[in-house]
Amino acid sequence: MAVFFTAALLTMARPSMAFDMGQSTRCVAIPDQMKVCKDVGYSEMRLPNFLGHTDLEREVVPRSEDWRPLLETGCHPQTQAFLCSLIAPVCLDTFIQPCRSLCVAVRDSCAPMLACQGQQWPEALDCDRFPTGEDMCLSHHTKFNHFTKDLPKPACQNCPSVEEAPAMKTVLDSFCQHDFAVTAKLHRRRLPVCEPEYKIEGRVEFIRQGPLLPYDTQHLLQQWLLINLRCANVLVRPGRSQLYVLTGSVQPDGTLALTRLFPWHKKDANIAVATRKWKHHRC
Repeated sequence: MAVFFTAALLTMARPSMAFDMGQSTRCVAIPDQMKVCKDVGYSEMRLPNFLGHTDLEREVVPRSEDWRPLLETGCHPQTQAFLCSLIAPVCLDTFIQPCRSLCVAVRDSCAPMLACQGQQWPEALDCDRFPTGEDMCLSHHTKFNHFTKDLPKPACQNCPSVEEAPAMKTVLDSFCQHDFAVTAKLHRRRLPVCEPEYKIEGRVEFIRQGPLLPYDTQHLLQQWLLINLRCANVLVRPGRSQLYVLTGSVQPDGTLALTRLFPWHKKDANIAVATRKWKHHRC
């Protein structure tokens, strides 16, 4: 996995995009290796696309991968539809661009993720360039927001404090003070060319579940790592895994914030005792 919002992404999305609606186009099958637009809802795309790419194998497919980390953050439920309408536009009798309302919805949700990496929303995706009408363009569907509004979401945040060899009372107090506490193994994989890749390795175990959902928590923490790469770089050394106790809360706006992290080494008996005592502990 490429690191979130690489320089290649920004190069691809500069305002050099000058697609001429009058130029001739051709329809091609969306290739299997184009994972970003897999299961997008149609099987054929137009070339050139709306980013001006004409070569499927040398431009469209490899550059589409630069968007994958953005999709994996889950910043907006229609991010895939928006991006694929540009990089793999559906092959119909007329050109179907994203509506301005869709662009604005995706931008408002995803631009903060870019900002977390010190980047700005690409100029070539300026929402003012897309049509305002809702008839002949891909529109924003508010129903997606209703479906996901109750699920906690990760957000860009200041790095949580990391406390080595904490006292048992410190760990128990953290369990009491926060909405949830879990154990998770964070892994940093060495990659020969790209930036390091971070992932949650194995299962996430609950100490205090709080508002988290069992089926969603591992994915939620994985998204947190993708968004907060600078923190991830501090938390996990290259080429190894680290088991952590992570505590945090869900904010009033529904975003998840990690607050205190305890690296759990074999010698940390206080953490082990605290997790056992928690079942009968009174805050």
